[in-house]
Amino acid sequence: MESQTNTQVKIITADPSALGLFGLAMVTLVASSQKLGLTEGLSLVLPWAIFLGGIAQLIASLLDAKHNNIFGTTAFGAFGLFWFGVGTTWLIQLGVFGETLAANIDVKQLGFAFIGYLIFSLFMTIGALETNKVLFLIFVFIDLLFIGLSLSSFGVMYEITHMVAGIAEMFIAILSFYGCGAIVLNTHFGQVVLPIGKPFGIFKK
Repeated sequence: MESQTNTQVKIITADPSALGLFGLAMVTLVASSQKLGLTEGLSLVLPWAIFLGGIAQLIASLLDAKHNNIFGTTAFGAFGLFWFGVGTTWLIQLGVFGETLAANIDVKQLGFAFIGYLIFSLFMTIGALETNKVLFLIFVFIDLLFIGLSLSSFGVMYEITHMVAGIAEMFIAILSFYGCGAIVLNTHFGQVVLPIGKPFGIFKK
């Protein structure tokens, strides 16, 4: 009898972090321009919120799951869904779903949602200590973004806290573009072209 050998083929998938960071970079760049008063309105922020903030990060999340990367899967998935939530909120505010929904808005409810994401981002920031320094800084500014969004939603020093949110969001965009470029170029050339910094080594030695 002819013996049969079962060969296990390992399928290697590309690191999806670059796509996720690009999506995050694009949506925060466009959204921060509105918060900082560089642009006006929400209509042309919406496409980037849906396709880059939402879909691109969800794709990255699903692909990270194949890498058994719980941190990346959770981060990209949660923030991808965040931008779908924000996009839907804007559509309600703009009256797309009718006058009744638009007339029954309580911005404080949005503030509670931002507090929830602040809690999430705080423990993800702790997790980012053992990824790389660029990602850790991104999460630090995400924390500042949600602090600013939460306070401004509750009307606490609105002008200042709204500006803090906008500045933090712009720094998220800059750092995310850098992180995306670093992952692509470092992987493509097989050497460090753009350094991202080693993990802090506090929890993992």
